[in-house]
Amino acid sequence: MALNPAQVYDPRYHTFESWASLMCELYAAQQLEIPTVFTDWKSWGNGLNAIDVFSNEATPRTDQYDDWLSWAEAMVAAVNPSTQSTS
Repeated sequence: MALNPAQVYDPRYHTFESWASLMCELYAAQQLEIPTVFTDWKSWGNGLNAIDVFSNEATPRTDQYDDWLSWAEAMVAAVNPSTQSTS
């Protein structure tokens, strides 16, 4: 049985609500809170980090960031495979 690697959508050009909604869709089985303009991004992000595929990775903690976009970009860097050539 193959392991399902963690994936994170690129947050650029999104609001927190639209990006987090995509993440809710991607991890629907985890029943994450669907974000609204009133959602605290750090609390929501802590919920995302608690999902087993993320808790087993070296994902950034929300309390290390002042804004959601910096944190989400760090999530992408920590989780998604690099597409840069090493040659």
